[in-house]
Amino acid sequence: MTVRITRDTVTLKLKALVDDIEGMPEEAHRVWLKNTPIDTGNARKRTRLQNRTIKAKYGYAQPLDEGWSKQSPEGMFKPTVEHLKKWLKRKVRK
Repeated sequence: MTVRITRDTVTLKLKALVDDIEGMPEEAHRVWLKNTPIDTGNARKRTRLQNRTIKAKYGYAQPLDEGWSKQSPEGMFKPTVEHLKKWLKRKVRK
């Protein structure tokens, strides 16, 4: 049996992986919002993705992330990181 891997094949796979990784901040933001508890909707409305960084612009972001809300006892950071680990593994296996 012969397996032939050309540079073009590797280059295409790497480019696809880089494209996926470049989309990681948007994926993180989506998951972060999904894990942000809702009372008045203020926390979700005031969480933005700016320059590939999630910005939670409200005074109670830290308590929410520390599990203050029963809706999201693990906060937002931990579930987002766990999701991204799985997401990235799936992307690498493609």
